[in-house]
Amino acid sequence: MIPTYNEAANIELVVDRVRASVPAADVLIVDDGSPDGTGDLADKLRAHDPHVHVLHRTTKEGLGAAYLAGFAWGLARDYDVLVEMDADGSHLPEQLPRLLKSLADADLVIGSRWVRGGQVVNWPRRRQLLSRGGNLYTRLALGLPLNDSTAGFRAFRRHTLEGIDLGTVSSQGYCFQVELARRSVEAGFRVVEVPITFVEREAGESKMTGAIVREALVRVSQWGLQRRAEQVGALVSRHRGSESG
Repeated sequence: MIPTYNEAANIELVVDRVRASVPAADVLIVDDGSPDGTGDLADKLRAHDPHVHVLHRTTKEGLGAAYLAGFAWGLARDYDVLVEMDADGSHLPEQLPRLLKSLADADLVIGSRWVRGGQVVNWPRRRQLLSRGGNLYTRLALGLPLNDSTAGFRAFRRHTLEGIDLGTVSSQGYCFQVELARRSVEAGFRVVEVPITFVEREAGESKMTGAIVREALVRVSQWGLQRRAEQVGALVSRHRGSESG
């Protein structure tokens, strides 16, 4: 699944590289009504390749909504594995086989920039610090055993998506990725990180905004406070139980 908004400069090459890397894979382009003609290019790719599919959405509703639509599309068509991938070339399609191979022992595989062997290329220092700091805060606040909860290069098994109640997910941006990782871990699914090389886009504009960062900070903080309250409640209950015993 490749969500797009104004990615006319990238989408054809990215799809070609995916098809070359995993020829058996189908590609779903989820376009949010791009005014730059991305949707038309997607339709042309579909016309020439039966492995390419396009889901047109009329408005820009964010990354999370686009992926939820893509998940629904794929689950309705009985796909066993669904993959998230950016349209700007930052996720190297040539590394997709690595993620798929790791699914042999996992329910969710995350392509991680911040594990041994992972790296970023051409990212400014500020972006690296923001990503590392955000992931550290997420790990501490939520107790997640993950180094890159915000990563968007992922392979899900069907049963994982079916087991985390997608109908109640409302997050967008990086927070969407955190929420799905959190739900997968809490549901008891095996989540594995594999190293990837993340490359800064060469064409088009980044979709990163201050609103995306603020949403992630607020929601992760809320989830962290809820987790701490639940932990305190459990301790109080055990203490009262020991006193009554």
